[in-house]
Amino acid sequence: MNDQDDNFGNAEPVPREISSREHAARLLTAPAALMQLSLVEAKIVVSYMRPDRVPAGETFIAEGDTDNTGFMMLLLDGEVIVESITVSRTHPVTTAVLGPGSLIGEMGILDTGPRSASCTTATDIQCAVLTREALEAMIAEQPVIGCKFLLAISARIAERYRDTQKKLKLFARLASTMQQELDKSK
Repeated sequence: MNDQDDNFGNAEPVPREISSREHAARLLTAPAALMQLSLVEAKIVVSYMRPDRVPAGETFIAEGDTDNTGFMMLLLDGEVIVESITVSRTHPVTTAVLGPGSLIGEMGILDTGPRSASCTTATDIQCAVLTREALEAMIAEQPVIGCKFLLAISARIAERYRDTQKKLKLFARLASTMQQELDKSK
């Protein structure tokens, strides 16, 4: 590992406790992230990211936020709790606990719509942040890799959408069955 590996290409040198560009690139190519990228391509993507730390207990993405949408993160170390307010509830429901290799906020890098969930650190985290501006620079400077990255992000979002659709269909069937049982008991 050399100094260039530790500074993600564009940022200040990073202390050893924050993972190197190599570690971030390997996480980025893992099945939990964007395995469509080769390690070489992932290293180029990581060179457009900046390292960051977020202390435990901090909500760094808030559901419904429309001002703080221009970034996504690759979680390098630590855990993040993803929560969402569901219909007719006032308290959030935990939808996931994410660990190293997870991507967070990738919808926000593609559009300026409101955040769809809240993300709170369960532990201190180390991450690599890609801003919308850095993504635009990558697309201009590395169009093939930028395109492949966007396709990988889009495929990941489509996969989550299909999973959500399956869950909604199951929920609808359960609700229908419960309604039928209630109707029979009248």
